[in-house]
Amino acid sequence: MRIAFVVDPLESLKAYKDTSIALMRAAQARGHAIWAVQQGAIHLSALHGVCAEAVHLEMLADDHDWFVEIDRHVVALRDFGAVLMRKDPPFDVEYVTTTWLLGRAEAEGARVFNRPQALRDHSEKLAIAEFSRFAAPTVVARDAALIHSFIDRERDTILKPLDGMGGSQIFRVRDEDPNRNVIVETLTRHGTRTIMAQRYIPEIVDGDKRILLIGGEVVPWCLARIPKAGETRGNLAAGGSGVARRLTARDREIADTLAPVLAARGLLLVGLDVIGDWLTEINVTSPTCLVEIAEQTGFDAAEVFVAALERACTRAV
Repeated sequence: MRIAFVVDPLESLKAYKDTSIALMRAAQARGHAIWAVQQGAIHLSALHGVCAEAVHLEMLADDHDWFVEIDRHVVALRDFGAVLMRKDPPFDVEYVTTTWLLGRAEAEGARVFNRPQALRDHSEKLAIAEFSRFAAPTVVARDAALIHSFIDRERDTILKPLDGMGGSQIFRVRDEDPNRNVIVETLTRHGTRTIMAQRYIPEIVDGDKRILLIGGEVVPWCLARIPKAGETRGNLAAGGSGVARRLTARDREIADTLAPVLAARGLLLVGLDVIGDWLTEINVTSPTCLVEIAEQTGFDAAEVFVAALERACTRAV
């Protein structure tokens, strides 16, 4: 089938580590045709419904010149076998608008993964509230008094915006931090932006574990992203190093509980973030770490995903 990948600009993707490229390569290896779509190219046509200029790619093994463009033209999204929404955050108004357009495409017959409504309904930070028995103690607010009260109670906290990724704008704030007022003011934009405050989890030194759920099944390996010296963020984009590990019993408990619930909502690929025994985020926009797990363990999660996609599309027919 023809598969459309909604991704960031192709020249910005790093083939040696990018999960979207790994998925493209795995899909081509299983006989599917690969097309790339930019977020800004998706539009609603009075004549043809939801369309986009799409670029037909031949995937190459070279990580520098990793594709050849075969063709490009405007295609109705319903004419693809599947549309994969892999655009990175920020989760801003343009992102939400794209999910509205993709939702319209679904109504016209397109098969979109992860489902547009599910993307809107699952804030990657706030979604943990539904599974509070696994979640680290958390406050979500823009009122400075509420945030400072949480910092006073927990004494050691992590503050972060709700729409970021890759460790951007994440602060560790202790109760005695002389900069805590300015940090709260900056993150909340003087009380005009809602943020998340979580208890600091010391086990971050052992890694921020990315656990993958594919089609309601749990990948048996996670990637522990270990902060570099002097850092509290394990994100690879913030300089962390990734080490593949088998899931612990607690990891399994969390993942086995969430996997069927999220899959039933149309979330085909999900990345859970777990530090120690605590669930900290549920990533649904463009989960990563498949490449690192494959390189270190031989477990090809990209191929597992494409097989799950094929099954999902067969059921949808």
